[in-house]
Amino acid sequence: MQSFVKLIALLVALLGLATVLVGVVGFVVFLSYSGIQLPRLANKENAIPQAIAELPVVKALADPTSMWGAPDWSSVDSEPNASDIKYGKELVANTSEYLGPEGKVKAISNGMNCQNCHLQAGTVPLGNNYGAVAATYPKMRARSGTEEDIQKRINDCFERSLNGQPLSRDSKEMIAMAAYINWLGKDVPKGEIPVGSGIYEVPAMDRAADPLKGKLVYDNQCQSCHASDGQGMSKPDGKGYIYPPLWGENSYNHGAGLYRLSRFAGYVKANMPLGATFERPMISDEEAWDVAAYVNSMDRPKKDLSKDWPDISKKPVDHPFGPFADGFSEAQHKFGPFKPIREARSKTN
Repeated sequence: MQSFVKLIALLVALLGLATVLVGVVGFVVFLSYSGIQLPRLANKENAIPQAIAELPVVKALADPTSMWGAPDWSSVDSEPNASDIKYGKELVANTSEYLGPEGKVKAISNGMNCQNCHLQAGTVPLGNNYGAVAATYPKMRARSGTEEDIQKRINDCFERSLNGQPLSRDSKEMIAMAAYINWLGKDVPKGEIPVGSGIYEVPAMDRAADPLKGKLVYDNQCQSCHASDGQGMSKPDGKGYIYPPLWGENSYNHGAGLYRLSRFAGYVKANMPLGATFERPMISDEEAWDVAAYVNSMDRPKKDLSKDWPDISKKPVDHPFGPFADGFSEAQHKFGPFKPIREARSKTN
């Protein structure tokens, strides 16, 4: 009888324990469905929140909605000189094929194409495009000290950027290239410079641009296209370049616009390396200045510049050759810093 009583007591105790467990589980489920957060059982050390690395914010260099854009190419056929415009675009895009060292029209240039510097045949915003040319030429240019028209500007590129000879003003090729450039700017009011034309202006640094730092940028960002020796990548047939040489005998000479540090820095900031745009630049301002210093410190063809800048006071602060109207050295005019030069000029004007 005593054993039976003990068994009954044990069963009652187990039933009571089960009832309590069911109650606890039910209470926990109730709290969970009520949205109440229960304390975690994890170790305190494991509960320390981990910092999440912030991705860098890429800021566009300009508002894309305000940028100049080329006219619709499909509208060309409605133009009375459509054939000239089409040929002009072909010459800009494939200059070497027609006018390079083995050109089928003439051999008057170094093998580069105009669009190696004027991207996508001169149509890319902040890609050294032709958007403002028709609206602003003819105009006085301090470099020559004369009024220049579009034909003179085209020949400047042949003699400097393409390190070659000028086209005849009445040649079929000159007529075509001028027609194409005029067509690109046909919707820009005379005298106006549309937003996004030309080259981006990189803010000046407080130090001189450094070619040694620029070499590191070049090795990391540029040599995959332009090669470690700066000689670019030729087309399979050897006529022209997929990616142009940046120095050496087949590159632009030291009279070209891109030989000025600000022009080269602005060009690469908005367009390089491959894949960069003004909306998604891929290098910093300092990297742009430094790689410009590196590339432009390398050997390249020379040109007689004795007739350039007849009024030396009109030379840009980054024109790299003396004499100058100020007391700053040729090295500072080439590599900077440029702010002191600008400040000194502003006090004398």
